[in-house]
Formats: sequence, C-alpha cells, structure tokens
Amino acid sequence: MSDTAVYASKPEHSLGRIDGAGPSPTRSEFQRDRDRIIHSTAFRRLQHKTQVFFEHDGNHFRNRLTHTLEVSQMARSMARALHLNEDLAEAIALSHDFGHTPFGHAGERALHAAMAPYGGFDHNIQAMRVVTRLENRYAEHDGLNLTWETLEGILKHNGPLTNRDGTPYGKYAEEGLPAGLDDIAACADLRLSSFASLEAQTAAIADDIAYNAHDVDDALRAGLITLTDLLDVPFAGPIVREVLDRYPDIVPKRQAHEVQRRLITRSIEDVISTTAANIDVAGVTSAEDVRMAGRTLVAFSPQLAAAVDGLKSFLFARVYRHESVMVSVRNSEQLVLDLFARYFDSRDLPGRWGVAARAARTDSELARIIADFIAGMTDPYALAEHARLFDARPEFR
Repeated sequence: MSDTAVYASKPEHSLGRIDGAGPSPTRSEFQRDRDRIIHSTAFRRLQHKTQVFFEHDGNHFRNRLTHTLEVSQMARSMARALHLNEDLAEAIALSHDFGHTPFGHAGERALHAAMAPYGGFDHNIQAMRVVTRLENRYAEHDGLNLTWETLEGILKHNGPLTNRDGTPYGKYAEEGLPAGLDDIAACADLRLSSFASLEAQTAAIADDIAYNAHDVDDALRAGLITLTDLLDVPFAGPIVREVLDRYPDIVPKRQAHEVQRRLITRSIEDVISTTAANIDVAGVTSAEDVRMAGRTLVAFSPQLAAAVDGLKSFLFARVYRHESVMVSVRNSEQLVLDLFARYFDSRDLPGRWGVAARAARTDSELARIIADFIAGMTDPYALAEHARLFDARPEFR
C-alpha cells in the first residue's frame, strides 16, 4: 500500500517465510497470507465453534466465525485510518482465534485443566500450531507457510510474552510461560520480549471492541438483560439513554441495534484518536521502533478504558455467569474432560489421529496429540464424538 505511514509494516520488507515462495504478480505477501488463512480448514471450522451462546440457542447469535469477521472489519477500518497495512491487520484478525477449542472459553478452561500435568493449553500457542504444523493441505510443507510478520501478530497481538530478561510478562507473570514455545517454526526469532506491529495491536483491540458490542447485542437478544438494565453501566449507559430519548417509540430490537452501533463507532473513534496521539508522542518512525516502544500504542483513552472495564464487569456478572449460560458451560467443560480422559486411556482417536496417538512414546506426547485433536473440533463434532464414546449426549439447556 503506497499510502501507508513510515511506522506501518511493509510487505516488501517482510522477513519472509520458512519455505520460500516466488513473488506473486497480483498480491503482496500479506495479501497472500490473508488468502491462505481464508482457504484453510481451521477458518471454516470457526463457523461451528461457540463464541458465548451455543449453536442450539438460536441461529442469530454470534459464533466464532462471525465474531472473527467483525474483528477483521474493525481492524481494517482502524488500520486504514491510521495508515497501517490493512492486509496484515486483516490476516492477523482472521486467524487470531484459530487456537480456540469447541464450546468457547469453557472448552479452553477444561482442556487447560486436562493438560496441566503436560504444560497446559494456551489458545495463542495453539493458533501457532495450527498455522505452522496442523494445517496440512500443501504439497511441499506443513502449515500455511505464513510470513514472519503474520506469525508474530498471531502470537503476540496481546503483547509480549516475556520481559527482556526472559521472565514472563503480563498474564504469564502469574501463569508462567505456556508449553510449546520451543516448538513453533518461523523463519526468524519471533522475539518474545518485543511488542508486535501496530497492525497486530489493531487486531487485538478490534477483538475487544467486537466482543463488548456483540455480547451486549446477543445478551439482549437472549433476554438475559434489557436496555434499562444498562442505564447505570459505564460506557453503555449514556448511549442507551441517548437512544431511548431519541427513539422512544421504535421496537426494542431497533433500539438495541442503535446502541450496538454507537458502542462500536465510539470505541473505534476513540482508539484512532488516542493511537494517533500515542504514535506522535512515542516518535516511532518504523515498524521496528514500534516493536521497541516498550508499550502498546494502539489503545483506548484512559477514560474510555475505565468505562470499558466497567462494561466488562457488568457482562461478566450478568451474562457470562448467568445460570442459563452456566448450565451449558458446566456441561461443555465436563464433555471436554470426558473426551480427553477417554482418549488418553484408550488412544481411540479417529483416523490419522489414532495412528499418531498409538505411536506416541510418552504421556506428554500423547497428551499434546489429544489436545490438538480436541482443540480442532467443532461443537457438533465434539458432541458426536462424546455420543460415540459414551453413548450419551449432555443436556445443554
């Protein structure tokens, strides 16, 4: 993109891929990454993976794929406004959830618990396994053979994994570094202590904006909350009051949509203005300057960040921990634990997975094969496997 800023990632300066590919006459390197991601099996599987509300709750709730598409659209919009590389932001946004298990965060918690003796489970590391190892469509290599910059973004869009002295950073300071970091293939060191590109940071904050807005919308649709419940909630409350004052007589569904679109628009506008100011203050003049800036530059303003935290607290208490949601959460966690234990005891996995499991030489190797298999499942496939192995289907309502 000729109009990108000096601090944007440049495809012509990419560190490249593990397996070299000749230049394309029609696409940049980051456009090729995006296309490989969209054509992957992992991308299609997102259609049948839970975001918050399970597939049987209704056809109009977000799933992992529709969430991903919303994140991608927002990331592109912000990247364009900030003169970043839209294609790299899009590629990272489209692949950022490849490591998620079936049944949303409930499935991830269960798989992390099952994998605790073997280094645990981390969805960002799993996404890297997917794009570097587990996708096996190409004749000449495993994985999607993505550029270094896209791999860096998938791994570090939420920030560095270590401090410069190698100690764990951020959430990993409490949890410890996830297993599998030494097993990630890239054409150069992914530099765990540096920040990722502005494009990756844009994809990360687009993820936050998307799930805040659509979780409000889905919770209203599910009847877990009403618009008046939001009146005293930070960030959402003033917007709800504005919509109800301006459109008092339209149906609640339209009112809810007006609230959602304002949540998104004001979030994006705040990020663009705040980030532009952060870039100016930091004085970055290259993508490398961004990596060494020592902090995330793509951010909410302090005022909006505090309000967003208040909205998240409300959603956690009133939506994510609502009993009607928790019934499905508990049953899905148990289902994942059941599958893991049965596979571990029997090595009775289908197809090539069973071949690999029976050839595993250690418990740790076997556990990682099982984790790869379960993490790749869609919700319906996990339910079908549970029925095959246990002749039972959990009640999710």
